[in-house]
Amino acid sequence: MSLENNFLPVLSLRSLVLFPDMPLYFDVTRKKSVEAVRYASKNGLPLLIFTQKDLRIENPSIDDLYKVGIKAHIRQIISDPEKPNHLHLAVKGMERVRLVSIEEHGEFNLAKYNKFHDKFSKEENYLIALSRQTKVLFDRYLDVSPQMPPDIPATVLSTEDPQELCDYLASILPISTELKMEILSTTDVAERIKKLNEILARETQIRKLEVEIVADAEDQLTENQREYFLREQLKVIYGELGNDDIEQEVEKYKEQILAIENIDENSRTSLLNECTRLLKYGSALTADSNVTRAYLQTVLSLPFDKFSKDETSISKAKKILDKDHYGLETVKERILEYIAVKILNKDITGQIICLVGPPGVGKTSIAKSLAQAMNKKYQRIALGGISDEAQLRGHRKTYIGSMPGRIIKAISRAETKNPLILLDEVDKLGNDYKGDPYSALLEILDPEQNKTFVDNYVEIPFDLSQVMFVTTANDTSPIPAPLLDRMEIIELSSYTEEEKMNIGMKFLKPKSIKNAGLDGKRLTISNGAMAKIISDYTKEAGVRGLEKQLSKICRKAAKEIVSGNKKKIAITEKNLSDYLGIPKFVDDNKNVAEVGKVNGLAWTSVGGSMLSVESALMIGKGELKITGSLGDVMKESAAIAVGYIRSKANLFGIDPQFSKNNDIHIHVPEGATPKDGPSAGVTLATSLLSTLLNKKVPSDVAMTGEITLLGNVLPIGGLKEKSFAAYKNGIKRVFIPKENLRDLPEIPNEVKENIEFIPVEKIGEIFKILFFEKIKSLKIQNPISSKVY
Repeated sequence: MSLENNFLPVLSLRSLVLFPDMPLYFDVTRKKSVEAVRYASKNGLPLLIFTQKDLRIENPSIDDLYKVGIKAHIRQIISDPEKPNHLHLAVKGMERVRLVSIEEHGEFNLAKYNKFHDKFSKEENYLIALSRQTKVLFDRYLDVSPQMPPDIPATVLSTEDPQELCDYLASILPISTELKMEILSTTDVAERIKKLNEILARETQIRKLEVEIVADAEDQLTENQREYFLREQLKVIYGELGNDDIEQEVEKYKEQILAIENIDENSRTSLLNECTRLLKYGSALTADSNVTRAYLQTVLSLPFDKFSKDETSISKAKKILDKDHYGLETVKERILEYIAVKILNKDITGQIICLVGPPGVGKTSIAKSLAQAMNKKYQRIALGGISDEAQLRGHRKTYIGSMPGRIIKAISRAETKNPLILLDEVDKLGNDYKGDPYSALLEILDPEQNKTFVDNYVEIPFDLSQVMFVTTANDTSPIPAPLLDRMEIIELSSYTEEEKMNIGMKFLKPKSIKNAGLDGKRLTISNGAMAKIISDYTKEAGVRGLEKQLSKICRKAAKEIVSGNKKKIAITEKNLSDYLGIPKFVDDNKNVAEVGKVNGLAWTSVGGSMLSVESALMIGKGELKITGSLGDVMKESAAIAVGYIRSKANLFGIDPQFSKNNDIHIHVPEGATPKDGPSAGVTLATSLLSTLLNKKVPSDVAMTGEITLLGNVLPIGGLKEKSFAAYKNGIKRVFIPKENLRDLPEIPNEVKENIEFIPVEKIGEIFKILFFEKIKSLKIQNPISSKVY
C-alpha cells in the first residue's frame, strides 16, 4: 500500500526526545505504535517520532504532542516471544520535521509533516566560537559529573560541526524533556547553541550543590539507610524510564541462581554479579546487555540438579539390544556388563567406550540403542572435520557471536546431567592453528578432570563425570595414544553374508517398505533376491549400501503401484535387474591363476580387502622397480623379499645371478589407491618366487604376514577383517602367521567352515606347499629346526 507524499507512520514517546543523527533504544508497547513500527519495517519506511507533552495520556491527539519531531530510520526490531505486542526498538534520527496533522490509517496513525528549515542569523565563525564555549562549559560540567562514560568526552572533543555538537550534548545531558524540546524546536542555530550553553552552566551549578548535599547526607546515613536510599532512588529512576520489566527479569534470574544446589559458592557469586551488571544496563538494548542476558539464559538452562533414572534391568536392556541389532554379540555382552556394574555400583564413573569398525556396521545405532536400554537421554555430536578447539570448549563471551562448545550445548539439549553423548567419528578430527581438539577431548573424557570442566563461554565449572561418553571410529591410528588410553576399544567387524541376509530380511526390508508407504502385502522381496542384492549389487563391510538398494526398489515399486500399473509386486532373482539395473560386482570373484600373481589380504578403515601382487622378470641391469602407489613400508617389504630370495637362490634351484642380469618389476594393481603396511611381505616373496620358478599359484589361495630377511613370518593385525575379504572373494586356503592362531576364535564359523587357515612360522613352509615338486627334489633342510625352507 503506497502513502501520499509527506505522510508516514507516527510514533509518540513518553519522556524521551530524539535528535538528528542520534541513536535511541526504547520499548514499544502501545498497540497503534506496534502496528506503526511493523508497517514501516515491512515497507522500508522511516518513522515520524514526536514527544508527548503529558506522559500519562495513553492515546495522545495532535494537541498532546510537541509540534517538532524527528524523522527516524529503524535500525533493529526485537520481538519478545512471551509478549507478542511488546517490541524492543532501535532507531536513529535523520532530520527535524514539523507536525501538520494526524490521521487514522487502519490499526495505526499516519502523520503529515513539513520539513524543518534551520535559520542561520550569524556567520560561521560566530557559531564556531559558540561551540568552543560549549566545550569549555562541558569540561566544567565533567568535573562535577565523574560518572559520565569515558567515550562521551572523546566524542565531544572530536566533533567540529556546531549543530552536530549541540544536538549530541542535548541528547545525552540528564535534563528535563521541556528543556530538550526547547533546544530541538529552536529554529535559529546560534540561539539553539546559546540555550545549550545556558543549560550547561546552570546544570554545572546544580551538580555542585548536589555533590555538597550528598556529601553532607552520607555522613549522617548508616550503611543500611544508605542502601535503602539508593534502592529507592533506583526504583524511581527505573519507573521514570519504564524499566520495571528489567528489574523483574533480574529478580527471576537471581531466584533461579539461588535455587541451584550443585554449584560452588564462587560460581554462584559470579552469576549474581552478572545479574547486577544486567540491572545497571536497564532496558536499553545495548550490545553489552544482550551479551549478559544471553549468558545468564544459557547458564541457567544447564541441568545442574537434574538427573534421569538409569534402567537397572539386564533382561530389558538385552531385549532392546536384540530387537535393534542382529549379531554383534561381543558388543552387546560388553554393554550388559557395563549395566551390571552400574547396578552394583551406582557411583562408578569414567568408563569411556570406543566402538571401532568399518562404515555401516552399526556403530552409531548401537550407541542409540544403548541409551534406550539404559533409559538415558541421547545426544550425538559429529566430530568429523572439526579442527577448532573452541568448537568443543566454547568461545569467550566477549567475542561477537560467541557461544558454548558442543559438549555444553548437548548437555543443555539433553536437560539432564547424566545423558549418553555419542562423539561420532572421533578419528576424523583435524588440527590447525586454531588449536588441537584432541587435547580438549583429553579433559572431557578424563573422569579425574571432567568433574570441573570449564567451558570458555560458561566460565564456571560443570561436572561431566556423570555423562556416559561413547565414541566411534573407523580407524584408531589417527587417535593420539593418551586419548586412546582413556577409552575401552570394542571392535565391530564386517558382516558375513549370512548376517547381512538376516539384517536385510529382518530389519532393513521392513524399514524400507514402511518408509516408502507400502506394506508386506503389496511388496514382497524373496530370500533369493536379497542374496543377489548382497552379492551382485553391494560390496561393503556394513549394510549401508544394502539399505540404499532396498530403498531404491521400494521407490520404484511405489511409483508403479501409484501409477496403477500393478497392485502387488514380488521381487525375485529374475526381475531384480528391472529395479536395480545391471549387476555391479558379478565378475568380482573371477580370479585366474597366473605365473607371478599371488593374492594378498589387506586391512583398511572400511574393512578387509583382497589385492593381487604381480611380478615380472626382464633382461636388464639388475634394477628393482616397484609400482602401484606403495608406501615406504611396503617398498621395504619388497626389498626384503628380493633379498631373501637372492640369499636362498641355490636352495630354490634358481640362478643366483638372476638379479644381476635382469630387472625385477613388482606391481600391485589399482595404482590410484595408496597402499602400505608390512603384512604383504609373504605375498611379495611368493609372487617373486612364482615368477622365477615359472610356477602358478592357485587362484583360491591367499596369504598375509610380515617376513624378515631370514624368512621368519611375523604376526599381523586385522585378521578377522582380512578373513572376511578372503571369504567374499571365494578363497579356500589362507596362509597366516602361526602367532595369529589366537585370533581364530573371533572369526565367525561361517568363514572358518569355508576357508582352511594354514599357520606358518617360516615362509619356506608356504613355498613347500605351493611349489612342492620343485622344492622337494632339492631336499632343502633347516639345519636347526629340520623344516623345509
